[in-house]
Amino acid sequence: MTKLAKFTEKQVRRAKRDVVYAAAPDAVTDPQLDALVNELIGRVADKWTMLILEVLAEGGELRFTRISERVEGISQKMLTQTLRQMERDGLLTRTIYPVVPPRVEYQLTKLGLTLGGAFCGVWVWASENLKRVEQARRDFDERAKTPQGWTQGRQPTAERKTTSVRVPRPTSRPRTVAGGS
Repeated sequence: MTKLAKFTEKQVRRAKRDVVYAAAPDAVTDPQLDALVNELIGRVADKWTMLILEVLAEGGELRFTRISERVEGISQKMLTQTLRQMERDGLLTRTIYPVVPPRVEYQLTKLGLTLGGAFCGVWVWASENLKRVEQARRDFDERAKTPQGWTQGRQPTAERKTTSVRVPRPTSRPRTVAGGS
């Protein structure tokens, strides 16, 4: 088994098992669970949250400035917003030390550490499909270079055909409504 980042073999096996279960055609989930998962994915699975999770998992307790140095490209405003949201969701703790100047440090909670483990499945998928994705990108880029673009080699079907529809322009005359005075 290929070693993936900092995941244990147990986490990798579980992620593979979960992917197979989720892809099963007869898999049924609770609608409340679906709603919670969709909400959490929207909230925590953005680019910055994942990068901050990784930085804190590697660095332990870090100050704001150290996090910003390790998360390339993040603005001070975005880092502040993301850290606040992560604290609100229980993914990290913010400790303020009563010294001059004030010292504030951030550290992942157990919940935050488990979220990193939950995304192990993405690493597994990427590891197993890296060459296929790279090939698909090369194929797409080649097709995009042709005059016909990415549709080259595909015959349009009736569903894909588009027709032009002429939309009338609004007139400057006021419209009257039947029955009005």
